[in-house]
Amino acid sequence: MNIKKGDNVYVISGNSRGKNAKVLHVFPDKDRLILEGVNMMKRHTRPSQRNQKGGIVTKEGSIHRSNVKIYCGTCNSPTRVSYRVVESKGSKSTSKVRCCRLCGAEL
Repeated sequence: MNIKKGDNVYVISGNSRGKNAKVLHVFPDKDRLILEGVNMMKRHTRPSQRNQKGGIVTKEGSIHRSNVKIYCGTCNSPTRVSYRVVESKGSKSTSKVRCCRLCGAEL
């Protein structure tokens, strides 16, 4: 999966279309993400030791990864991800880096 926890993403479909959000949690086996302030759901909870009062709690629901694009801070637009192989300085090892398709900046 090319989206990681902490990335800024742009929602391209659904009720929250057009919002920028931060990725809070990633479920790679299900291809789903939890985004900050997107796809808010209401959950009815009973009183318990943790939640003395109970009632209706609002929290983020998951969203499929096909409904978001990574937001590039350099060119300020949503983009797809491309990869570039970069050699480390001083050693012969290489690493794969995520890049913006539009401007080529590292994400």
